[in-house]
Amino acid sequence: MTDIPGYALLGRIQTPDELRQLPADELPALAVEMRRYLIETLGRIGGHFAANLGTVELSLALHYCLDTPHDRIVWDVGHQAYPHKMLTGRRARLETIRRLGGLAPFCLRAESEYDTFGVGHSSTSISAAAGMAAAARLKEETRRVVAVIGDGGMTAGMAFEALNHAGHLGLDMLVIYNDNDMSISENVGALRDHSARLMQKLGMKAPHAARAPRAAHNEAHLDHPGAMFETFGFRYSGPVDGHDLPALMQALDGLKDARGPQLLHVVTVKGKGFEPAEADPIKYHGITQFDPVTGAFPAKKSESAPTYTQVFGDWLCRAAERDRLVVGITPAMREGSGLVQFAQRFPARYFDVGIAEQHAVTLAAGLACEGMKPVCAIYSTFLQRGYDQLIHDVAIQNLPVLFAIDRGGLVGADGATHHGSFDLSYLRCIPNLVVMAPSDENECRRMLSTGLTLAQPSAVRYPRGNGIGLVPEHEARPLAVGKGRIVREAHGRRRPRVAILAFGAMVQPALEAAEILDAVVADMRFVKPLDAELILELANENDLLVTIEDNVRLGGAGSGVNEVLVAQHHTVPVLNLGLPDQFVEHGTREELLAQAGLDTAGILRAIQKRLRSRDLDEAKRGSAGG
Repeated sequence: MTDIPGYALLGRIQTPDELRQLPADELPALAVEMRRYLIETLGRIGGHFAANLGTVELSLALHYCLDTPHDRIVWDVGHQAYPHKMLTGRRARLETIRRLGGLAPFCLRAESEYDTFGVGHSSTSISAAAGMAAAARLKEETRRVVAVIGDGGMTAGMAFEALNHAGHLGLDMLVIYNDNDMSISENVGALRDHSARLMQKLGMKAPHAARAPRAAHNEAHLDHPGAMFETFGFRYSGPVDGHDLPALMQALDGLKDARGPQLLHVVTVKGKGFEPAEADPIKYHGITQFDPVTGAFPAKKSESAPTYTQVFGDWLCRAAERDRLVVGITPAMREGSGLVQFAQRFPARYFDVGIAEQHAVTLAAGLACEGMKPVCAIYSTFLQRGYDQLIHDVAIQNLPVLFAIDRGGLVGADGATHHGSFDLSYLRCIPNLVVMAPSDENECRRMLSTGLTLAQPSAVRYPRGNGIGLVPEHEARPLAVGKGRIVREAHGRRRPRVAILAFGAMVQPALEAAEILDAVVADMRFVKPLDAELILELANENDLLVTIEDNVRLGGAGSGVNEVLVAQHHTVPVLNLGLPDQFVEHGTREELLAQAGLDTAGILRAIQKRLRSRDLDEAKRGSAGG
């Protein structure tokens, strides 16, 4: 028990065991305190906000009705699991969430025994819970298993694969379908429209009422709202108001010991209890500091440079103005990928497919087959989910799909599940694919324009955050494919001679380090095809080549440079700098780059250490003699 001024109930709760000692009629008051604590804490530090306000009662009911951690709760995504963390011994550390060394932004098995499954991406909960339920059956253990999945997460194919299999096996498990009509943006799709019509018919006060569903030809299915889930072998219950604790607990108590696959449809409000977040759950999904009374955000500092996301969004609108065949595709990331303006201006050419990355990629392939020019805007970490489709449906058929890959490299506070650490490695091994990495805003525009002109698949991979502040060129002229450029010449002041081959966002810290080292710097531009001519020219003229990328070193762009040199039997020493062979946790992008040695100081240290190594002694002597 910890005394917290102003929180009489919350201060008494450190674990679910202590929660279960409270009388049930005190839980609504506890929910009020939890919601207030979230508002006040996240108002100071920022974080995932609206989704967590929507799951306060659900978290309370689950931990009150179940015997956790013996009983398993699997949260989908985990950005709505802050109330769960508060109830499982981590409330006092909530101030540290998403900060370097602090609480993880999502559920993490290493952090707590109550985090039964590590998450970060959506639509995995039913599969994981099915595995746990199957294990309990095989081990003849008695435990309840619950998956909590939102209506956004339910749009992914993986969720239906799991429903189909779990229903076939007849597993003892409960799926809680948390329906709030939202993913990060408004939810989309036929299942969403079905829920909206159902809420209208039942007269429920639900978020779905704010947006009318698409017209249906047949409303008879509303008499059996759970028919689709029952087809998969799940017994459907609900819908239940997810903010009515007595009703929610009654439903859970009636289902927690039921045999076979069960599904409880719970209706919640994203941003519940904080009027500004209820009114605009998109704006308050993930937030910086704000006023916990008014919801107002601090005045934004004027940015000297647009973000790469904004650069992409503006470029796409201009491309669509010029060419009616250009279409934009997103897997439920309209705001994050910079497609808001495009969606407003070109609604017929805008496709939000929901949280369905695999479908997004193959939809783009189908559009390309018919002569359209699809631009698939997707985060690096989410493209991993569509990797098979990228290879089989796009690359093998050599279809001209342009992938605008946002959040390449380290993204910061969302941590290991969201870093774009692997894309250069997993992209450069695919035949037919052109891979580009821009070093500034104008390079980004030119590379996007280059991709749109190609008769083959291409990818432009750019980081999160602002560019360097260049004045935009009037015309985004396409680049010559596979050609880099020298952005700094050496002045001959230092020996041995060093050339830095930098990729994408690493060009700027490379230039800063090169000023001290008097090194040549090449902006390589293309990860595939590499500029072999430039690589060999620099190898012949310098005593050490250094490659720098914000991607894992294994199989990355630096490995490609090594392959070029080996193929030509060139023996110039090479230093490859990049992300380590480990999952990088959360912190600011700047903190994490410094940890990885990819800031200016880290690059300097690594190069200077390499220059002191023995295998460069001969090069030093040769330079001195020359």
